[in-house]
Amino acid sequence: MVFVKSIGRAVKALARGPSTLQYPEDRESIADNYRGIHKLDMKTCISCGACARICPNQTITMVDVETEKGTKKMPEVNLERCLFCDLCEEVCPTKCLILSKDYSFEKYDRREYVLRPEDLK
Repeated sequence: MVFVKSIGRAVKALARGPSTLQYPEDRESIADNYRGIHKLDMKTCISCGACARICPNQTITMVDVETEKGTKKMPEVNLERCLFCDLCEEVCPTKCLILSKDYSFEKYDRREYVLRPEDLK
């Protein structure tokens, strides 16, 4: 009897089709509260450093960036250390640093996880 039930479950599972997606062509739908890669609006950043100070994992560091108005300090994010806790977005007074819905940040080299301000567009 147990054997028949097991065969029945297996047949139902086969009838449903595959349970995996053909990534990256097919992408899973994400929840509204999902937090992905950081995005930075370099024009509205006021170089206050609040994001770097509040980060619990010291993921964000302020680095010098050349802009048309001169050198400014802007956030550099190390995705390897990031908890995606959203504190940096909450504390940003100009809302120039946000966490997007983008979750495709696989890399071949660990150094590629450190995103300079120019890479956060």
